[in-house]
Amino acid sequence: MAKHNYGKLLLALTLVVGTVCFVPSHDAANGAIEWPAYGGGKDNTHYSPLKQIHRGNVNRLQVAWQYDTGDAFEGSEMQCNPLIVNGVLYATSPKLRVFALDAATGKQKWSFDPHEGRKPLGKFRNRGVTYWEGAPKINDAARVFFGFNQWLYSLDAKTGLPDKTFGTDGRIDLRLGLDRPDAKDLSVGISTPGVIYKDLLIVGSIVSETLPAAPGHIRAYELRTGKLRWIFHTIPLPGEYGYETWPKDAWQYVGGTNVWSGLTLDEKCGLLFAPTGSATYDFYGANRHGDNLFANSLLCLDAATGKRKWHYQTVRHDLWDRDLPTAPALVTVKRNGRAIDAVAQTTKAGHIFVFERETGKPLFPIEQRKVSTRGIDGEQVADTQPVPLSPPPVARQQMTEAMLTRRTPAAHAAVLERFKQLTSTGQFEPPNRQGVIVTPGFDGGPGWGGAAVDPSGLLFVNSSEVPCILKLVEQTPRSRAQSSARNLYDRSCASCHGRDLAGTPPEFPALVNLAKKYNNTELTTVIRNGFGRMPGFASSLNNEAIQALVTLLLKGENAQVANAPSQQPGQLAAIDQKYVMEGYPRFLDPDGYPAIEPPWGTLAAVDLNRGIIAWQIPLGEYPELVKQGVKDTGSWNYGGPIVTAGGLVFIGATNFDRKFRAFDKDNGKLLWESVMPFAGNATPATYEVNGRQFVVIAAGGGKRGAPSGGVYVAYTLPTR
Repeated sequence: MAKHNYGKLLLALTLVVGTVCFVPSHDAANGAIEWPAYGGGKDNTHYSPLKQIHRGNVNRLQVAWQYDTGDAFEGSEMQCNPLIVNGVLYATSPKLRVFALDAATGKQKWSFDPHEGRKPLGKFRNRGVTYWEGAPKINDAARVFFGFNQWLYSLDAKTGLPDKTFGTDGRIDLRLGLDRPDAKDLSVGISTPGVIYKDLLIVGSIVSETLPAAPGHIRAYELRTGKLRWIFHTIPLPGEYGYETWPKDAWQYVGGTNVWSGLTLDEKCGLLFAPTGSATYDFYGANRHGDNLFANSLLCLDAATGKRKWHYQTVRHDLWDRDLPTAPALVTVKRNGRAIDAVAQTTKAGHIFVFERETGKPLFPIEQRKVSTRGIDGEQVADTQPVPLSPPPVARQQMTEAMLTRRTPAAHAAVLERFKQLTSTGQFEPPNRQGVIVTPGFDGGPGWGGAAVDPSGLLFVNSSEVPCILKLVEQTPRSRAQSSARNLYDRSCASCHGRDLAGTPPEFPALVNLAKKYNNTELTTVIRNGFGRMPGFASSLNNEAIQALVTLLLKGENAQVANAPSQQPGQLAAIDQKYVMEGYPRFLDPDGYPAIEPPWGTLAAVDLNRGIIAWQIPLGEYPELVKQGVKDTGSWNYGGPIVTAGGLVFIGATNFDRKFRAFDKDNGKLLWESVMPFAGNATPATYEVNGRQFVVIAAGGGKRGAPSGGVYVAYTLPTR
């Protein structure tokens, strides 16, 4: 009888655990409750059941340890969400050195430098690593996987040494196996860690945002060997579902539609959720007429095979760079007394889409809204776009004259004059040559930091509310582009770095005084191979043209080029686009503050059960404005929140005040804050070691002109 009841109890516990939103890894040997995957777990809820630190004692938090990577350089960033497994913290530095620390003390255990001592040639955006525990029973070592440039590495988790059985000498080339011949010459990397399902490592990619660009296909590799197991074509090949939503040859030249922001896994059901970005080129789609599946889509795939289960496209024929900016969260929504397994996806526009997990059925109404189709010549704009009717958006959807800044009379007057020259009609106004205001801007509202979800159904998400200006300019005719290095630059580089080389830092750095940073060989390598969002030009420019660009940028010499573009048959290169965007300007007042009235950044709690915003507060301040008595403005913010069973929401993210904060999850009341050495533009993690709970965050700064650093800061309660 006792055995029978015990079996029932085990079955009941198994069923309960299988339905909980987040089940943390618990190591009975050392009593550590961990943070084993990016976002806290494969369900990406940013939730921890730890409650040693709670509302009543969080004001006593103090620094437990700091680890300075020593790797910061001018303009560098550190966006890593560290992992903590078996009392060891795994993370990356601004130069993309991978290291392991004692999670209780911050002391380094090992370090791996993929540069092998060489100088880094650019800025890295890396959000962490993937940990696999191996198979101890067969003496299979635990591994750490991470991406560096075009390489996917496998390291021994105990030593940091490359696993020689994986790929070639511990790494595989991500440019290979994309089912497009030109990909071997293009920029392909990983900025956000992949997820592990059984014996598979599943990854997305970061690719160029201007043509030529690689396709953003999703791939699964065998954990031990690095062998490609399956691929899902986000730009469908002939005969595949969605192929008819593109021109017939688009799969051969269009890039992007990549999963750069992370993947979410329902391990129990074997469902993989993949949020995709826009197709390249982002702002002019005359060479990609149609809805463009699977760009801007939430995909649900069979994790074992890569077969599509369902999808939902949040923007048709995107012309506004409305990537899905973060991996979705697996949630449980209460509806009419019934618990529904769901998936919640935030968007750059500030919307939250909520779907039934297995079917893709929307849990809240979505309107197919008629929108303007007055596109620039050659463009074919989609005539309807999906807009969720609830929950309400967490960011303003249109900048009106009544919203213009009144920080000073002079600032208001300057912004008003510029506003009257632009179009501001809300979401989905097609780009034009006069300028369209995009609200929220290209890196807002909710960003790559993602949302945190409490088991009660509250979703916590931060948002930036800084508008941008989208203006198209016509490119120099090709015949002229072949005449000089300067014309080559105007066609290939100016849309991101500006005709004056000033760029729009930090996303697109200035190219002045490059001779202080690069020699001829180094800059040639960057232009040929690309870097992160920058395309590699080896497939579209010949050696003579590339060398002319190098000479122009290093010495200012405008050499004549006899045979500039080198174009592959059937390939549509960047030089064939009639229009490009004129930089990535934010709409700011003359003093550099947002042109819109505050708040410029917020933190919101969204009730997913009722489809309402429970509370919303400004997040962040500008220290110089605080000195003038102007408080609670909110600010640009990068990195996301976490939520704990102690009733707390922890978040850094704010760019200028360098603060790490804890809020009461029920009402948004600020309970604690600490000023860090540099801005914490990353998502924190929390864990328990030796009976003590810690909260750790990467303080790397480097955004919007803020100082760059490379310090990990861990907090805990005092022992007495």
